[in-house]
Amino acid sequence: MSAADEETALLGLAPVAPDRTVAYGPHPDQVVDLYGPRPGGGAGSDGGAGSDGGAGADGGAGAGASGPLVVLLHGGFWRAAYDRRHLSPLAAALAGQGLPVALAEYRRVGGGGGAPRTFEDVAAAVEAAAVGRRREVVLVGHSAGGHLALLAAARPGTPVRRVIAVSPVADLARAHELGLSGGAVAELLGPGPGFAARLAAADPVRRPPAGVPVTILHGTDDPDVPLDLSRRYAAASPATTTLRELPGVGHYAPVTPGTTGFAALLSLLRPPRST
Repeated sequence: MSAADEETALLGLAPVAPDRTVAYGPHPDQVVDLYGPRPGGGAGSDGGAGSDGGAGADGGAGAGASGPLVVLLHGGFWRAAYDRRHLSPLAAALAGQGLPVALAEYRRVGGGGGAPRTFEDVAAAVEAAAVGRRREVVLVGHSAGGHLALLAAARPGTPVRRVIAVSPVADLARAHELGLSGGAVAELLGPGPGFAARLAAADPVRRPPAGVPVTILHGTDDPDVPLDLSRRYAAASPATTTLRELPGVGHYAPVTPGTTGFAALLSLLRPPRST
């Protein structure tokens, strides 16, 4: 499947409504969608998408299921043009495998976000999703969401116990040098004095999460986020990072249900079956 076909395959999927949505702040983008485990089926099968002022994806999204609480962070180079809906089929597919899922939204560039608000929102969303948790919290981020996952896991006191970063913008300085997506890093961090300091503070390569193991999934044929960024991150923190390169895979397949890339992601999330 070509890179263009991968993008079409994911973005062509119909969004899947959550079981409920919880707010962690007053802005419309400060919300988390919860998908309860549905072993053998999809999320939201009761047709009950709704809104709830409380939080706690662990108890509210199927406390009886095995496996971790999966908190998902979407990508889109941190821009408001891209929201969480394109990862809702992934959230539903994981819930269909018996995993409770929290799909987080956050303020983005062009919609009230950018540094540091975007980073603060992600940290708050993770905390809200993990309220009342009775299971391991695994943070899964794709592309720019992978960058945000690595940063959030490095915050002191984080509830995150593992990170799976899929095609992440893992080396922010290198991404800026390459001008990825028309200068998206510069847009995220904003102009003016102190840019170098803001870049250093937001670069996962310089802030590896202490004591939180990281697994990176990255396709060798990714045209949007070069594999070299993940290799550089893994080389900078070899003690805590495992890099799995997916031969012939592009940018979107690992977060598209039904692909071999998705199977690789699922294998990292599902607990081994007892014999």
